[in-house]
Amino acid sequence: MRLAGLIAALALTAPAAAHAGDEQPTLSPIACPASVGQGVECLSGRDPSGAWFVIAKPENWNRKLIVHSHGGPRTGTPEASDSLEDLDRFAVMVREGYAWIGSTYRRGGYGVRMAAEDTDSSRRIFWARFGRPDRTILHGQSWGGNVAAKASELYARGEDGSLNYDGVLLTNGVLMGGTRAYQFRADLRAVYQFYCRNHPSPADGAYPVWQGLPAGARMSRAELQRRIVACTGLGLSRRERTSVQARKLRNILAVTGIQEDQLVAHMNWATTLFQDLTGRVGGNPFDNSRTVYSGSSDDAALNAGVERFTADPTAVARLAHDADLTGQITVPTMTLHALHDPTVFFSAEAAYRQTVADAGRSDLLVQAATDESEHSKLEDGGYMTVLRALEGWIDSGQRPDPAAFQSQCRATFTATGCRFVPAP
Repeated sequence: MRLAGLIAALALTAPAAAHAGDEQPTLSPIACPASVGQGVECLSGRDPSGAWFVIAKPENWNRKLIVHSHGGPRTGTPEASDSLEDLDRFAVMVREGYAWIGSTYRRGGYGVRMAAEDTDSSRRIFWARFGRPDRTILHGQSWGGNVAAKASELYARGEDGSLNYDGVLLTNGVLMGGTRAYQFRADLRAVYQFYCRNHPSPADGAYPVWQGLPAGARMSRAELQRRIVACTGLGLSRRERTSVQARKLRNILAVTGIQEDQLVAHMNWATTLFQDLTGRVGGNPFDNSRTVYSGSSDDAALNAGVERFTADPTAVARLAHDADLTGQITVPTMTLHALHDPTVFFSAEAAYRQTVADAGRSDLLVQAATDESEHSKLEDGGYMTVLRALEGWIDSGQRPDPAAFQSQCRATFTATGCRFVPAP
């Protein structure tokens, strides 16, 4: 099948019920999270495509708007209150006077272009209700970094060339593109299965590990954790864990580079998310046919016995169209990433830097690092320092120097909230 045909058949982007700018949803008052502070109006609504959104607008609004793309992807059915968790995580922005809007996206599961469209729909809704702000910043967190980066490529400018977004902030973002973002978890499933043989178990019936789960099958996180503990003794004391379990756990972690306290989380993504993702692209986008695994107590046995799989070009093309990035950014773009992020590894930043450089847009990208080891929530001082640096860049046209961020942060926030370090 030709690429044009693949794109035409793409199932990742569900059609919207209507153009979100043509029909304005009803806004209903809701209780704000306490973290946003006093004097904040919070509203909820649902856009024409079915995505729920939450708005937070402080009384002391500075006429600037943060449009938020959340991470995940969340695989459950979206609910009206889901975005309150995201608002709570980035409440410092509202406390500092910014308005904020976040979308749940129209459905759970994978689909970067779908989520990017729904993110931009939320911007249009805010503009229609409150008027165009003096400044609009697009912010993506985690998988939402992939979503926001894609939205920036697709929607940063309107059809008339005017700016929809003045700048972009990406925090701990999945910025290496969909075709590269999840291979390490496919490797994890293969390595885990070599040692444990219980996901799938003989009772489950045979299916390839890259599939996550067969279509229609269900596995709770608790059941997945039970299987991991049974094989590796994860979380057990040294006295409770057998020598066989300890050896298996040590080998899995050494070969994959996954941290022990993150093993269940990564295995869960490689189960439920893989089931959704591979179903939507219609096949296997992963490939370990030539991978040489190392770091175990017997690499020869591992490489001889591990399950091998070869990517389906059709599935790869569909995933690339949906989630890979071109680097064609058109507005100042700032990234912030924890050096020791256990979920989205810092190497994502180098991949994005190269993508942007290949597009000839390096002058529009500045990247900053902190020495934190968290993924979902970094220090508030870090967020506000890079946000203010981004705004200064927009105002002056001068690219900020990340080497100054630590001193700038300490001038406003406590030393414990300032963790900037030179990026590798």
